[in-house]
Amino acid sequence: MQPYRTICAACIMVSFLATLPAPAAEPELRIGKFSSAELAGWKEQTVFGSKKSTYSFAQDNGKTVLVGKSADAASGLLYKIDIDPKTYPIIRWTWKIDHTVKKGNERTKEGHDFAARLYVVFPRGFFSQTRAIEYVWGNVLRKGESIRSPYSKNAVMIAVDGGDELAGHWTTHRRNFADDYRLAFGEEAPKAGAIAIMTDSDNTHESATGYYGDITLLPAVREEEQRPKESKPKEMQPKDQVPKEQPAKQHPTKPKEAVPKEQVPKEQPSSNGSHPLPPAAPLPTQNQQ
Repeated sequence: MQPYRTICAACIMVSFLATLPAPAAEPELRIGKFSSAELAGWKEQTVFGSKKSTYSFAQDNGKTVLVGKSADAASGLLYKIDIDPKTYPIIRWTWKIDHTVKKGNERTKEGHDFAARLYVVFPRGFFSQTRAIEYVWGNVLRKGESIRSPYSKNAVMIAVDGGDELAGHWTTHRRNFADDYRLAFGEEAPKAGAIAIMTDSDNTHESATGYYGDITLLPAVREEEQRPKESKPKEMQPKDQVPKEQPAKQHPTKPKEAVPKEQVPKEQPSSNGSHPLPPAAPLPTQNQQ
């Protein structure tokens, strides 16, 4: 009876292990919880000499969103973080605008206004060395274009939307800011120190409105999670077995059935002439007799 008890104990242990949850993946970091009407952790950032933009919650198609409005004003909201880009290199957000800034021109200081923009800030010792990636809804820039800020060589603007074609429509974006930093500054990204949003129109003295949905930081995709997807084509090759199936098709059964038919003339002469061939082909020896 002892071996039976040992086996049962092992079964119980395996069954118990099977019920344990798998190791959880790194969770998403929800920075902007705007759909929950929450601004905890967000601090107002003003621009010296400018009036303040206003930020408030509103309903849009049944969803709560954050609305930034500027009337010849410039101020933003900033959320401090301490994030290693190797762990969380991806930022995802949604936004929309009513219209671009009519006199807006991001290539000049006089036109440097945006209905919507999002910053990822990288502190580097002194404030003057701080760098930033600015994702903007371009006025003259079109989607995919990027330039240095006319105010600082340490800020690079990337237009993820541009023009009024999609104005009034929500757009969703997912950017690897670590890669964008590397391409912009030619080095690996340091730790990210803040996320910020801003709707401003102080340079053009116009009005602008931007709508912001939730902002989330996503973990890096592990290499081991990518390998199975990449190896699928290689694994499928042995299963196809095309070379093995093709020879089987090249040997049909019909030739084997035709062999006895070809041997009929050989079997008939073996009866010593007692069974003549059909009248259409009489044997010559029978005609002579």
